[in-house]
Amino acid sequence: MQWFSELFMSHTALQAVIIISVIIAFGLALGKIRVWGISLGVTFVFFAGILAGHIGLSIDPTILHYTENLGLVLFVYELGLKVGPGFFSSFRKGGLELNMLGLGVLAIGTLMAVLCTLCLGIPIGEATGLLCGATTNTPALGAAQQALEQVGRSASGAALSCAVTYPLGVVGVILAIIALRGFLRRSGAPLTPPQEEPDGTFIAEFQVCNPAIYGMSVREISAVSKTRFVISRLWRDHDVSLPDSATILLKDDHLLVITTPEDAAKLKVLFGKQEARDWNKKDIDWNSIDNQLISRRIIVSRPSINGKKLGSLRLRNQYHINISRISRSGLHLLATPELVLQLGDILNVVGSAADIEKVEQILGNTEIKLKDPNLGAIFIGIVLGLVIGSIPIMIPGISTPIKLGLAGGPIIVGILIGRFGPQFRLVTYTTRSANLMLRGIGLSLYLACLGLEAGAHFIDTIMRPEGLVWILLGFLITIIPVLIMGAIAMKFCRLDFGLTCGMLCGSMANPMALDYANDIIPGDYATVSYATVYPLSMFCRVIIAQLIILCLI
Repeated sequence: MQWFSELFMSHTALQAVIIISVIIAFGLALGKIRVWGISLGVTFVFFAGILAGHIGLSIDPTILHYTENLGLVLFVYELGLKVGPGFFSSFRKGGLELNMLGLGVLAIGTLMAVLCTLCLGIPIGEATGLLCGATTNTPALGAAQQALEQVGRSASGAALSCAVTYPLGVVGVILAIIALRGFLRRSGAPLTPPQEEPDGTFIAEFQVCNPAIYGMSVREISAVSKTRFVISRLWRDHDVSLPDSATILLKDDHLLVITTPEDAAKLKVLFGKQEARDWNKKDIDWNSIDNQLISRRIIVSRPSINGKKLGSLRLRNQYHINISRISRSGLHLLATPELVLQLGDILNVVGSAADIEKVEQILGNTEIKLKDPNLGAIFIGIVLGLVIGSIPIMIPGISTPIKLGLAGGPIIVGILIGRFGPQFRLVTYTTRSANLMLRGIGLSLYLACLGLEAGAHFIDTIMRPEGLVWILLGFLITIIPVLIMGAIAMKFCRLDFGLTCGMLCGSMANPMALDYANDIIPGDYATVSYATVYPLSMFCRVIIAQLIILCLI
């Protein structure tokens, strides 16, 4: 049985693969356990690594360091690709308010971590680890570790302090949500007041009653109003047609218009009258509205279409169809001529069956072609991210240049490629399952190695007085910013409970708390708010983790 013992104890490449695989498999199995409806999910991989390190398992330090960095790069880059398409649009209107509240959570927690160093004498590396663990932010920990290595300091203390504060970092946000919910119930305020459609589009029916636009074309009206809208159908004398930019509007025409919730009121003034029928319900059978036209969802799967503007295809004029709106990564977008198409976009097309079939041939509509991820674009982006992450950036007042590192560089490039890659004909589309797989593999590798590295001294740390102090401080860094900004969001900004919870979970990078919020709150508002806040909060935490160390070391 000596060979079996050597398989787990001798530092070889084979042994490293086996140990890491066992840790990940055991951790993911534990992650399926739910206690009081709460599951820590992939976080258990971290604790499985700690357990393995505590019982004496280890792997070659070089392999450990390489695997940890590879996992971190894969995770943050794929995360950037996922959130990139909606990253910049999240700053508009309500998204700006949510992001400012999320940054408030970040600012309070960062201030508390700095005070731990200045007032309590906790070393800056350990204090930064407290902040990363309290906010369950492993990419920020990776950035902090690199900053410590950059200035010649050991990064083990940051990993250890993160490890001891991570569990209560997860639970603390959930406890804060429970406290905020109890406060609302005592005050009698509704938990989920009615909200507008969160997808960014709004469908309404208008009757042309404004004499000022009688006899004007759709193009002329659009130029005068400067309001974005798409007319999907036109009813005139009981006949239905698909209007284009040259269509002349007449008195008593009925229009089915796709616009935004904010612009609907302006269009009511423009056209004259808005009908009472609700066209935004999910159970509408669009093909039963009339017998002359059908509505079909077509997916963009032809690579030559990637990066082209919708207007340049001239689909409306050549094929006599209309495109009402476009779905991208769960968001609904107005089908304006300036919109840049991406692989995986789903177009809602209205027209005759024969014309729609012609459009299908142009766009592809072959979902199987999209199931193979474009690995070339993934590795090109990773290389660019690592190059950018290695560029030294001089900041006045800081003697050591800052680097975005393995966490900051790839996530920035991922966001930029996810948003602007199609404009340069770079195919970045991956299916949701492929993106989740790559992110899951990367995060699992990183957490397993991180836990294995910290596990040897974990128990000894929490049994010492300073270990208990770390746990207490980490819990305070978790719950105080969440309670303060949660109260501000609901009392002064008048956000409902769902949006507030999503904002808090996104700012704390806590998907486990989001799962709990989704279980107790009907609707998708928490998820929408989480997706709006998460990218900026993640990016800022990665940068701040390095700035804290380089400024205070």
